[in-house]
Amino acid sequence: MKTKICVYGAGAIGCHIAGHLARSGQCEVSVVDRDDVVSAIQKQGVRVKTHSEDFTVPVIASTNPQTLGIQDYVIVALKIQQSVKALESMAHLIGPDTTIVPPSTGIPYYFFHQFPGRYAQARLPEVDPDESQWRTLPPAQVLPMVFWYGAHGLGPGSMQQDGESGRYPLGELDGSVTPRARLLSELLQAGGLNAPITDNIRGEIWIKFANSLCGNPLAILTLADMNGFASSPQVLSIFERSLAEIDAMAEVFGITIPQTIPQRMAFTLGTGTHKFSMLQDLEQGRQLEIAPFAQSLAAIKRLSGGTTPITDIIQALVILRDAYHQKKIHGM
Repeated sequence: MKTKICVYGAGAIGCHIAGHLARSGQCEVSVVDRDDVVSAIQKQGVRVKTHSEDFTVPVIASTNPQTLGIQDYVIVALKIQQSVKALESMAHLIGPDTTIVPPSTGIPYYFFHQFPGRYAQARLPEVDPDESQWRTLPPAQVLPMVFWYGAHGLGPGSMQQDGESGRYPLGELDGSVTPRARLLSELLQAGGLNAPITDNIRGEIWIKFANSLCGNPLAILTLADMNGFASSPQVLSIFERSLAEIDAMAEVFGITIPQTIPQRMAFTLGTGTHKFSMLQDLEQGRQLEIAPFAQSLAAIKRLSGGTTPITDIIQALVILRDAYHQKKIHGM
């Protein structure tokens, strides 16, 4: 029997993952999304366009997780606030042996599960106030994976990868190499994705969080894509100083950062015309992912005792920017 993998959310990244997994032919792939997306996928399949290829593959698609049954893996490709709203629906896919891959853009609720030392099992009420994520997506069943591919949608069930490179590093919180991690890595790579197993997944989660927290607000304040960022030394300096503030708190927790700030900046800017996801949402009139990042920042500042003056200024500006955006999308 083939491994059953459900990708919950068929946006750009969800289609990227589901399309590559389905192309491998080694697993049964399904997606869950809203009516128009599911209808498009049922008619034409999932389309994936990269710098070197353009392919379409059939994928099981449904608006109702109950029709899909218990899965071996559930990969949540929603934004953080969307995934919290979908927990009750998502629960229909999850059994006691299901491996869960939650979103990785903020500091997740499970971050300190199995953490060594004084922060062991620390809960994050700022991120998971009623512990609904902890209950529905049990940390023991979580296999963290970080989404390091730039992408944008081309329409329902269709996406384009931005830039020529990317990766989906994954790994257990305790650094061990387990059968479930090895199998998911193999399936992703069989479909053509770069999905290495790492023994430092918290470091990967941290740099993704820092990159998103510091870069997304600057993108919606400047409206710049990565080429625009690269053309402004002043903005790059603000970006780098904000990243340094966040990384300083990682040191308090004893987290090893796997890449330097210049390395991360080079990768980010190397995606060219790619736009940070929050800028894509702004341009398309969608809700901005402001609150989840602010909640993650508040949680790590509380635990670490760190200060982030540059980041706080950026956050104040982006919160005001979002207030005007909210008025626009709600017709106020």
